[in-house]
Amino acid sequence: MKKVKVGIDVMGGDFAPLEPIKAAAALLAHPSIHPVLFGDENIIRSVSAELGLHSDAFDIVHAPEVIGMSEHPTKALSQKKSSSISVGFHYLASHQIDAFASAGNTGAMLVGSVFSVKPIQGVIRPTITSVLPKPDGSVGILLDVGANADCKPEVLNQFATLGSLYFQNVLSNNNSAKVGLLSIGEEKEKGNILTQAAYPLLETNERIEFVGNIEGRDIFNTKADVVVCDGFTGNIVLKVCEGMFYNLMKRGIQDEYLNRFNFKHYGGTPVLGVNAPVIIGHGISKSETIIKMMELAESVVQSKMIEKLKASF
Repeated sequence: MKKVKVGIDVMGGDFAPLEPIKAAAALLAHPSIHPVLFGDENIIRSVSAELGLHSDAFDIVHAPEVIGMSEHPTKALSQKKSSSISVGFHYLASHQIDAFASAGNTGAMLVGSVFSVKPIQGVIRPTITSVLPKPDGSVGILLDVGANADCKPEVLNQFATLGSLYFQNVLSNNNSAKVGLLSIGEEKEKGNILTQAAYPLLETNERIEFVGNIEGRDIFNTKADVVVCDGFTGNIVLKVCEGMFYNLMKRGIQDEYLNRFNFKHYGGTPVLGVNAPVIIGHGISKSETIIKMMELAESVVQSKMIEKLKASF
């Protein structure tokens, strides 16, 4: 089987370049992933030597500039053409790698996705997701979780299609995806102007299995596999869950289900709706999480999800 070339931004994240390099080293013997490192070659070789690794074993693309976590995404991408993110997107757009992943500047990754590999024709707004752990051991997804704070009804309808295809092809081995619209009541007429206008579009969308409105208390049960909302709402839900998780961990509470809310188990999220696999990870990711991020990238490529999204739209 041909290995998937997964580009990794070695300079992105709070623990770069050490943790991305450790992750890449762990994947050198992977049967289906070929890591390609983007970053300052001298730094990569120096850190590799400190770890006792032979840097010649790595496929390195020299990219000496770094886009910081707090830099303005569009400005940084336009001014830092030699940054690891900019060069990584160039390689992805020119098909020199199969996927690109980073735990660096999220905004730069989103902007790069839109302007380098571009949205799939027909997609209004690309989106990002978060995993929803279910008590029965399964997972669902919530989207959008921050890429699009303000949305039109048509955009939520597209999120439902994007999320369904991602869930079916990558997360659940082609199981059907039940789609719910996050609202403040189960009845069709409940909600704000956005959800009330989105409901009939979802109801008539033949590409999804729409189950109606779901309330916040339902996002972790099995009523829906894909929960759709605008990015403002989704990001608040995500951050509330993160805050609750860390508070309970600090209190020393140990629970198998609670542990599944730890982001390190999932690696990151694909940018759904663009023409190539782009994976965004958490800034505080360490090597074990970055490995998951690169494995997710490989899964997206192997599932041919991008091709299926193109066909759908």
